[in-house]
Amino acid sequence: MTLKHFIDRPVLAAVISIVIVLGGIIGVATLPVEQYPDIAPPTVMVHASYPGASAETIQKSVIIPLEEAINGVENMMYIKSEASNAGSGSITVYFKQGTNADMAAVNVQNKVATATGSLPAEVTKIGVTTMKRQSSMLKVFTLSSPDDSYDENFLSNYLNINIKPRIQRIQGVGEFFALGGDYAMRIWMKPDVMAQYKLVPSDVTAVLAEQNIESAAGTFGENSENTFQYTMKYRGRKMTPEEFGEIVIRATSDGQVLRLKDVADIELGQDSYAYHGMVNGHPGVSALVFQTAGTNATQTVEEIDAMLDEIATELPKGVEITHLMSVNDYLYASIHEVIKTLIEAIILVILVVYVFLQDIRSTLIPTISILVSLVGTFAFLSFAGFSINLLTLFALVLAIGTVVDDAIIVVEAVQARFDSGYKSSYLATVDAMGGITSAIITSTLVFMAVFIPVSMMGGTSGTFYTQFGITMAVAVGISALNALTLSPALCALLLKPYVDEDGNVKNNFAARFRKAYNTAFSAVLKKYQRGVMVFIKHKWLTWATLGLAMIGLVLLMNNTKTGLVPDEDQGTIMINVTTAPGSSLAETNKIMGKVGERLKSIPQIRDFQQVAGYGMIAGQGNSYGMCIVRLKDWSERPDKADAVNAVIGQIYARTADIKDAQIFAVAPPMITGYGTSTGFEMYLQDQTGGDITDFYNIYLQYIYALNQRPEIQMAYSTFNINFPQYMVDIDAAKAKRAGISPTEILSTLSGYYGGQYVSNINRFSKVYRVMIQADPKYRLDPESLNNVYVRMQNGEMAPISQFVKLTKVYGSEVLSRFNMYNSIAISGTVADGYSTGDAIKAIEEVAEQVLPKGYGYDFGGLTREESQTGSNTAIIFGICIILIYLILSALYESFLIPFAVILAVPCGLLGSFILVKLIGQENNIYLQTGLIMIIGLLSKTAILITEYAADRRKSGMSLSQAAFSAAKARLRPILMTVLTCVFGMIPLVIATGVGANGNSTLGSGVVGGMIVGTLALLFLVPSLFIVFQHLQEKVKPIQFTNTPDWMIEAEIEDSKKENEEKKKTMKKTIALLAAALLLAGLTACGKTPHPTRRPKRTARQRPRPRRRSPSPSRPT
Repeated sequence: MTLKHFIDRPVLAAVISIVIVLGGIIGVATLPVEQYPDIAPPTVMVHASYPGASAETIQKSVIIPLEEAINGVENMMYIKSEASNAGSGSITVYFKQGTNADMAAVNVQNKVATATGSLPAEVTKIGVTTMKRQSSMLKVFTLSSPDDSYDENFLSNYLNINIKPRIQRIQGVGEFFALGGDYAMRIWMKPDVMAQYKLVPSDVTAVLAEQNIESAAGTFGENSENTFQYTMKYRGRKMTPEEFGEIVIRATSDGQVLRLKDVADIELGQDSYAYHGMVNGHPGVSALVFQTAGTNATQTVEEIDAMLDEIATELPKGVEITHLMSVNDYLYASIHEVIKTLIEAIILVILVVYVFLQDIRSTLIPTISILVSLVGTFAFLSFAGFSINLLTLFALVLAIGTVVDDAIIVVEAVQARFDSGYKSSYLATVDAMGGITSAIITSTLVFMAVFIPVSMMGGTSGTFYTQFGITMAVAVGISALNALTLSPALCALLLKPYVDEDGNVKNNFAARFRKAYNTAFSAVLKKYQRGVMVFIKHKWLTWATLGLAMIGLVLLMNNTKTGLVPDEDQGTIMINVTTAPGSSLAETNKIMGKVGERLKSIPQIRDFQQVAGYGMIAGQGNSYGMCIVRLKDWSERPDKADAVNAVIGQIYARTADIKDAQIFAVAPPMITGYGTSTGFEMYLQDQTGGDITDFYNIYLQYIYALNQRPEIQMAYSTFNINFPQYMVDIDAAKAKRAGISPTEILSTLSGYYGGQYVSNINRFSKVYRVMIQADPKYRLDPESLNNVYVRMQNGEMAPISQFVKLTKVYGSEVLSRFNMYNSIAISGTVADGYSTGDAIKAIEEVAEQVLPKGYGYDFGGLTREESQTGSNTAIIFGICIILIYLILSALYESFLIPFAVILAVPCGLLGSFILVKLIGQENNIYLQTGLIMIIGLLSKTAILITEYAADRRKSGMSLSQAAFSAAKARLRPILMTVLTCVFGMIPLVIATGVGANGNSTLGSGVVGGMIVGTLALLFLVPSLFIVFQHLQEKVKPIQFTNTPDWMIEAEIEDSKKENEEKKKTMKKTIALLAAALLLAGLTACGKTPHPTRRPKRTARQRPRPRRRSPSPSRPT
């Protein structure tokens, strides 16, 4: 089957395109939608609780045994952990991308099981949980009471009872974390009363274990011939505070009974009083929803939103749900912008095509090609398991200017046949396709080949390149298929010559427009021909230009700021608040109230929540607080002063007078699964295992030096060793003399001061904890130890202060480890005008200057990915260029001629970096994907010249004539394809609003590269072709062949005639010069010739070439 077959059977060609479009429509309907493909590493979290324990105790007794067991689990990348004075510890294990998240969780769970035996009994009783979840939040919403009719405790439990279970059942939800306490039966013991009755906390624990139980009592009549059988039911666990109050602690023979209510106050309270939350200044509870690794974030959030809408109709009066943060908000807004850009680009491209082709019918053919290629690509995305995300949509925007190229080449070639005298559309199309089919297939293969090596890369950047590159390659592949099937068929059916049947030019608007266009283009062509001849004659200009381009490219690549993905305005701000070390929850809550008052006065803020007792960076702790701020919609914030960075500046300015707290405001991360904030994330490591005070002093030196760097706006850590603490020492000798073990003393301290989980209750179809602890008024200060008693061996009570010595010390609220070393987590933001790549360099340089031997650092989150992929750019470009070179070598059967194409590429890359540098953008994955496309596009464009030049050389033209003729013949289609691409990118370059940074980076890279690269290519490739073709012919002499293409024969004959005309003109000029010199000599001798013998003036006008009669091989 030949291409002529499709021209003869247009219905077959149309059916092929219709099938492609139908497949694409099905793909659009079934493809998932998400912001980015699943590129974050799978994460497994292990969590343990040890009520009342210090961070150091948890680290030594819980974290280190678990870490040692987990370390080295299959496909693990790195591990980090935190232990808090709030009695909790967590370990987060990050796995290599592509690891099965379910298997990772199972492997970690198996490792945890091996370490359970070495954990404290209090920890194993509560349980060690293992869950697969990402480290960033999918959704944040609040449940609040705007009219203050409900308190925080009610809201928290309404959330946990009625909302949490329903959300947890949604696929993709990894963890539902409510910043509020569950119900718990609180037994507030009175140490002085208990001492009178000679009781200690373990006695209360024992009676609860005896009397607050569920038990099987048995059955009457089982295995008998009785008529009926009766099951006995024990009343089981107590349910109300009154029932708990009736629990008997002691009963004497004289009928006296001591009950629990006599020694303790009992209420249905909270299991934890660690948080205090507000929403827009009213009581409220926040819920943070985390994603399971390997699930579709967008679909999960859609299901959560649908569930919350359903729940909203069931809420009590005076309670409402507020949506604070969702990954879908930015996703849908940015996809809307990309689709708008897509439509604008299509319209611009169609207009540019019309300007070049000057005919509605001619313009219709490339327009159909755009639609078939773009819609058809979705069919492949569905087949390949991709999704509709920002990368694939950006690829389609870039593809608009590329997929139209092949159709333009076809239409332009047919029109060139009409200009040469063809009157039959069918014959013109058949002849045109014979001349351009090879160029279309070659250039398409080269363009698609650019994206093959990058799709094989691993890691985050590899996923980016794969999704972007393969989408683009498929779109271009479909456009080439369309150009070889449907476009020729449509040309044969739709296109008509610009002359009527009598051979006269039609006098209509299209004809007049075409005439004006041709006049302008002829003027451009003449200037271009002169320029090309300059470079052909002065080849040193070519080499000088290439040398300067290479030097400029290297300099700009090294000096352009770098990043992974550009930061965008996502409409959300996270604020971390750290109060003075040792601040109580009440004090932190007061400061959070002050922050809330300042936030109310910022006009760009729609809603905000505040939580005391939980920090975005440090986690749980009385000295930490957090706000999540939801900005108004982007349409209500059109100005730069309303952008997220400007609002962060306002937050800093308005909270500057709050002296008792450190405030750190930052946007959420661009890619879910990489931490909770943008900026950079790093960990200082003490690899010597030394004293924490020495480590803290080195940290202070490091962070001071880092904050002096201009690249760093703010480097920040919540770590502090100045939290006031008391060291407990037990006089073991005195305790032994009294018949008490240190364990009993510590158990009593833990029961009264730390609180213990001792039993369970059933309420509201859930199981809640029973907690014992001394009433808060009995544990206000160290002197309270004098009123707390421990039971000696003889049954008498002694103040616990007799056996315990308290020493005031200072320590940390939270202890962290990273890859098994003690660490300090540092977060930070990058200064304006710099990128995260610049910040990474600054971090490395400061570490080299400040950190002594035995101390190191490592990166986490997105910063870790960027630091590992930062050096890939040059490698990627190198692989792409080598692959193009090898393909061209195979096509041309030469290792030399491909250099004529390859050497033009650096000029295009230089243009990209120049424009990106001018508009202040960074070298990130968006730019790099654009640069890969530039390599393919410029190679594709250069092939159009070298392919034509090679054909003309084989037909007998001289090297210079072949190069010059090819450049002249291909100028118009090259300009058409390049300008359609450039105009298609203009909406990206000038983008504003949502996703503007990514759009601008991508668009400016392509526009700069195409403009500069094409200009260089048009002038350099003809000269380079001459050089390398000459070298090739020295290696392998050329064999001239008679070409069947009459156009090439015509060009050869025209070239010969032009040379003959030049020779005649040169002879005439020499004769005239000789006559003039002779005349001048005679005049000088005084012998002027007679007037009648003056030579006759000859007409110097160049004779018009006679129109060539059609040759037998040139049909009319």
